[in-house]
Amino acid sequence: MMKTSRFVSTLMAWITAVVTSAAWAFPEKNIQYIVSFVPGGESDVMARWQQVAFRNKYKHEMIVVNKPGAGGGLAWSQLNGMSADGYTIMGVNLPHIVLQPLEGQVQYKTADITPVYWFHYTADAIIVAADGPYKTFGDLVKAAKAKPGELTFGGSATFSANHLAHEKFNLYANVKSTYVPFKGTGELVPAVLGKHITGAMNYVPVAIQQKGRMRMLAVALDKRHPAFPDVPTFKELGFNWVDGAYRGVAVPKATPREVQKKVSDMMAWLNKDPQILKLMADGGYEVVDIPYDKNAAFMKERGKEYMEIAKRMGLVK
Repeated sequence: MMKTSRFVSTLMAWITAVVTSAAWAFPEKNIQYIVSFVPGGESDVMARWQQVAFRNKYKHEMIVVNKPGAGGGLAWSQLNGMSADGYTIMGVNLPHIVLQPLEGQVQYKTADITPVYWFHYTADAIIVAADGPYKTFGDLVKAAKAKPGELTFGGSATFSANHLAHEKFNLYANVKSTYVPFKGTGELVPAVLGKHITGAMNYVPVAIQQKGRMRMLAVALDKRHPAFPDVPTFKELGFNWVDGAYRGVAVPKATPREVQKKVSDMMAWLNKDPQILKLMADGGYEVVDIPYDKNAAFMKERGKEYMEIAKRMGLVK
């Protein structure tokens, strides 16, 4: 009888251990990673880097699926209808998911999006053709003041980080210029090089990729970027402007909290991968580490700043 009892106890302990391990092991299979933009942009590039690190670490596949439309809004409006088991994640961007619902043309609200981890931001930068007439930020401002509304700056989508940056430029420099939305960087670059627009309101990665063909005039960082030691920060120019496009991942709202944390932990590990860190540093991506339990405070802080500019954009009163 004692042997039977001991056997049953041992068996139950083993079953409990197996069940517990299965319940908490993550990930155990492939993950679908939906990118809300076309291939080749910053969101897509980062996902491809994460895909390699994921494969090396977990021996499964991170299947990247591009689902562009409405400046990311198409995919974000569909997020909560997807599987909530942690094996479907979606790239999300700030300020996009705050500004787009205010404008009213998307089928989601900011509260519908459940971010679990933010991994980087790309700093705002004003970029012009290298062989164009503007050699300094001062040259640009002088021209904008002389020709109100005539200077045009391209960016990706409306109610996006680029759109917000354009409004900041007008506000801080006390000028009036015109924003021209493009579907993505692929269309934006030739428009700048061909001088169809005055310049781009974009990010440091584009300035790095186009170095020699394009000139960066100012950047929204705390200190000068090492790849551009001669380019001033907006802070040096007298503007309280350190910002850009933040990128992270979200899950469907129905995803259990413990699973949300597991996804956050997984992405945090990928964000510490040495190869990814090198690629981000070389490519002009600024590393951040905003996990699941710090997201609410982060969103509140960022949202407050976005709302101030949103008022100027006429999105809120």
